[in-house]
Amino acid sequence: MNISNYKVILASNSPRRRDLLSQVGIEYEVIPSECQEIIRATTPEKAVIQLALDKAADVAAKVPYNSLVIGADTVVVADGMILGKPADKSTAAGMIDRLQGRQHSVYTGVALIFHGADGDIVKNFACETKVYVYDMTKEQIEAYIDTGECMDKAGAYGIQGRFAAYVEKIDGDYNNVVGLPVSRLIHEIDNMEV
Repeated sequence: MNISNYKVILASNSPRRRDLLSQVGIEYEVIPSECQEIIRATTPEKAVIQLALDKAADVAAKVPYNSLVIGADTVVVADGMILGKPADKSTAAGMIDRLQGRQHSVYTGVALIFHGADGDIVKNFACETKVYVYDMTKEQIEAYIDTGECMDKAGAYGIQGRFAAYVEKIDGDYNNVVGLPVSRLIHEIDNMEV
C-alpha cells in the first residue's frame, strides 16, 4: 500500500504518537476515538489489540472512504497485572514502586483499518518490549511523581521523559514503550493489500 495515496487518520490524541508519526514523515489527521476503554481480553497482547481495534473501528465508522485509520493502545505489565494510567498520585507511586528494581513488559497494540467503498480491510498486531528499571528510593519515586509527567501514561511513567534516569536497559523497540512501534507500523502498512 502506498500510504501517500490515502488519507491517514490517527485515532488517538496522544502527543507522543503524533510526534512519532511526524518523525517518520507520515502526514495525518487526528480524530480521537470516543469509545470507552474496556478490556475484554485475557492476555496483555490480546487486550492491547482489542483496545486498538475498538478505537480504530470507532473512528473508521466516521471517516470518508479511502482512509487509513490507525488505532493504538499501550499497557505496562508487571507480575501478570496490567497497569493502566494512574487515577491519582498515590496510585502512580504504587505503580512505580512495583516497577523499580526489576523488569516489566510494555505492550502496544496497533490496529489498521482501511475504510474503502467495498468494505473495510483490517490488520492488527502487538509488540512487546522488556524494560529494566534500576532500584529507586522512596524519595526518588516521590520526586518523580511530583513532576506530574506520570499522570497520563500507562504504568505511571514516560521513558522519553524524566523517568529515563531510572531505566537501566530495554529489550525491544524503544518507540513501542513511547507508545507506537513506528518501524513495525510502516512495515505492516507497506504490506497491506488494498
